[in-house]
Amino acid sequence: MENKGTKLLETEKLLLRRFVIEDGEAMYNNWASDPEVTKFLTWQPHSSIDVTKALLIDWIARYEDLAYYNWVIELKATHEIVGNISIVDLKEKAESASIGYCMSKAWWGNGIMSEALRRVIVYLIEEVGVNRVCACHDSNNPKSGRVMDKAGMKLEGILRSAGYSDNVGIQDIVWHSILRSEL
Repeated sequence: MENKGTKLLETEKLLLRRFVIEDGEAMYNNWASDPEVTKFLTWQPHSSIDVTKALLIDWIARYEDLAYYNWVIELKATHEIVGNISIVDLKEKAESASIGYCMSKAWWGNGIMSEALRRVIVYLIEEVGVNRVCACHDSNNPKSGRVMDKAGMKLEGILRSAGYSDNVGIQDIVWHSILRSEL
């Protein structure tokens, strides 16, 4: 495995790129402040644009670390940013990466996130050399699991009462993964 950082990735409809501070307003308005988007996530909706900008300052500073992977999802046709996808846990010795993602509800159900996830999976396996890419979702959010399935991941199982969200409380967590040999 050789870390290569957050490189520009492209799909038919999307650009996956590094965040810039100018993304703050759109990020805040499109998803970071929306309680519906964050309902099943581990963080609360942002209370102000200042919270979003402070987070972006931290993220942008981390791009120098080649073991840091965090993309904004931009629509090629309109250049609108609609979500983000990142590695939330990288286990280098195990060659395993856990992915997290979220997206504005205005674009839910259009295949955007599964397209982004699939591109990140291919990058991590083929270029970085990861053997396993995994992701999880709250059992009350099966639509996130369908995103994983459409991206080629397989259901691994359910960890009962293994997660916590301020919005939902204790929750069952459903894991999906894909291995290098399955790509």
